[in-house]
Parts: sequence; structure tokens; C-alpha cells
Amino acid sequence: MRRRIVSIASVIASLTLTLTLCACSPGANSSKASSPASTSTSSSSQVMSASDRSLDSSDAASNSASASSSSASAAGDPAKAKAIRDTLNITEDYRDEFVHGDKGAQYQKYIVLHDTEGEGEASGVVEYWDSSDNLVAAHFVINKDGSIVQCVPLDKITHHAGYGDAGHNEEYGITEDGRDDMKGSVPIGDWAPDYGMNAWSIGIEMMHVGGSGDYPEEQLEALDKLIAYIDAYYGAESKIIDHKAWRSGNSDTSEEFAEYLANYQDHRTHK
Repeated sequence: MRRRIVSIASVIASLTLTLTLCACSPGANSSKASSPASTSTSSSSQVMSASDRSLDSSDAASNSASASSSSASAAGDPAKAKAIRDTLNITEDYRDEFVHGDKGAQYQKYIVLHDTEGEGEASGVVEYWDSSDNLVAAHFVINKDGSIVQCVPLDKITHHAGYGDAGHNEEYGITEDGRDDMKGSVPIGDWAPDYGMNAWSIGIEMMHVGGSGDYPEEQLEALDKLIAYIDAYYGAESKIIDHKAWRSGNSDTSEEFAEYLANYQDHRTHK
């Protein structure tokens, strides 16, 4: 009877030791603890493989930027933006070849105004851009009657500003950070090496030839509303410049637009 009691005690001790070892085993807990992390890593890997990058500190910054983008978008007023857009005569004619990357809300800093330096209709300008294969476009083109063609979404980069004067990236507080694929871009000289504006701005073209006379009231009123729409969409006022401010020597906008530009920069309408 004594030997049987000893045997049972031995078994109990053995079981206690086994349970203790299992509870402390890194393998036992790491499997459960790593499940959420594994799921997260798997998800991150899918995102990184899409952009051909490894999981490192730069990816953490990218994820942080994505969160900022969502916050910035949420800061806008969708209802107000839709109400303003509904008052505009906008035709959407999106072309994939005009898109050169993503432009989250946190990257929107400027509205760049251009003249087409050609007569005709906005739809013809879009067709010309498409057929030229130089991958240049703007987000919007405004006809003289105030109707608008949009060929690039607001949250996408398009090539409307090109290279800027030396030192302009620093002056305008922007960088070429790799979001712009720069396809079709051709350097134009050492005097204009800076390339950042496309990825930080919305481009608006107006049907106008410099020296041909004033801008029609309908066109200017459409530009007023379009700027108000962009402001409401982002929940912030982008700085308004014209193309020649970014790269000297450009003709757009024309001299006859100078007073309007000053008004837009001061109070965001042409009057």
C-alpha cells in the first residue's frame, strides 16, 4: 500500500512539472500571440508587394501617411463639395494614361492655373493630349461658356506643371518623393531642374489664347465655383498660383489674367 501511494505521488509530481514546462514554453504562447501579428504582416506584405518595397521603416512612414490621408479627407465637407459640384457643368472624361500616381489629401497644397494657348473646345484639348502620347494633361479644362471637362480625378497625379525653376521645390515647400512616376517627363535644362509640383497640386486649364482679349464672365464664374469645390473637397484652401510662377518663361496665365489672379490669391474669386 505504501509503494502505491508513492507511485501516485510520483505521477502527480511528473504531471505538475510537465504542465509547468508547457505553460512557460515560448513555442506554446508565441503561436497564439503571433496570430494577430501574422495577419497584420500578411496584409502588409500584400500592400508592399504592390509597390515593390520591403517591410521597413519607410513602410511605417507610408502607413502613417495613409492614415493622415484618411484624416485629411475626413476634414473636408462632402455634402458642401457635392452641392457646389452639382452647380457646375462638369463632364467626366477620365483617361488612364493621364494618371501618374496617387495624390492623397495630405499632399494637396496648390491649385495651378493655365491657359490652353489654343482655340476650340475643352473636349478637343483632351483628345489632343491623348493623341500626342506625351502623357501631359490637367485635372480640369474650362470652356469659355463655363462648361468643364474633368479628365483626372482629384486624388491622382497628372502632368500639368512639369519642371520648375531651380530652388522652387524648396521655395514652395514640396519634394519629388517618388509618388509621381515621371513617365514622359523630359528635362529642359539646368535652370529648371526641380520636379515636384505635379504631385502636390491640381491643374486647371482655361480655354484662352494670350493677347486675344478678356476672359468671358461665364468662364471666370465657373473657375470661382471650381475653386470653391476644391476647397470644400479638401476642407482647406490650396494656394493659387499660375504656371509661370512655377516655371518662368511660360505664357500662362496671360497678362490679361493678372488682375483676376491677384483677386483669386486674395479672396478666391475673380472680382
